[in-house]
Amino acid sequence: MNLTDAATLRSLLNRHGFSFSKQLGQNFLVNPSVCPRMAEACGAGPGVGVLEIGPGVGVLTRELAVHAEKVAAIELDHRLPPVLAETLADFSNVHIVEGDVLKLDLHALLAREFPGLRVAVCANLPYYITSPVILKLLSEKLPVESLTVMVQKEAAARLCARPGERACGAVSAVVWYYAEPRVLFPVSRASFLPRPNVDSAVIQLRVRPTPPVVLRDESFFFRVVRACFSQRRKACANALAAGLSIPKGEAAAALKSAGALPNVRAEALPLEQLAALSNALWETRHG
Repeated sequence: MNLTDAATLRSLLNRHGFSFSKQLGQNFLVNPSVCPRMAEACGAGPGVGVLEIGPGVGVLTRELAVHAEKVAAIELDHRLPPVLAETLADFSNVHIVEGDVLKLDLHALLAREFPGLRVAVCANLPYYITSPVILKLLSEKLPVESLTVMVQKEAAARLCARPGERACGAVSAVVWYYAEPRVLFPVSRASFLPRPNVDSAVIQLRVRPTPPVVLRDESFFFRVVRACFSQRRKACANALAAGLSIPKGEAAAALKSAGALPNVRAEALPLEQLAALSNALWETRHG
């Protein structure tokens, strides 16, 4: 079954009475060159278990199953497992997990699905849950080596922007704390059925074994980062004062301690200065 052929795909979906859900952001890949590149990039092979999120009709799943020791694919839409049972019938190393990735206990899932295996994530993520899924996968400190995911092109640029660059935002800073991200290749909107209104890109986040900066308190650091970027057009001292409900003078003193001017904007602060800023504020608050 050629799932990248639009006519074959439509016939399959019609047979199962399936219609696309805009609410779930369903756009299925019909470009035959994309999935092999993603499977290779994620390192799928013997001894490797791959976690997929949102398998759709199984186009990427099939490619991963050819190479990986095992694939566990999390699917939210209850209409799709019968379709996947047909498209993945030839593969005994695939398990479809029905549920919401944002609500599942992923530590337990990975321990159950991939005992003794190295683990990678590879997925075509629905646009509407891109950041929440990536942040969950990183912040829960799962035993995962990398995330190779397809996201909206603009989201790819934002997620991979290095702290200190203009495109950097709060999510970018958090991503760089946990991983080393990079854009792998673009994917045209013509690669999907139905065709979305935007182009996509495949990015890879190599999970760091240890963070690149030392923090007094990790959760406080994330609060500081969110506050810094909450009002991007304002000076960082003002944004911090508003976001953390602290005196502006305290924010300015912490910025000075971190080697930054009070009128600097958050996007100009590299990760090391964001960490130093957080540590200085934590010291002021907690001694």
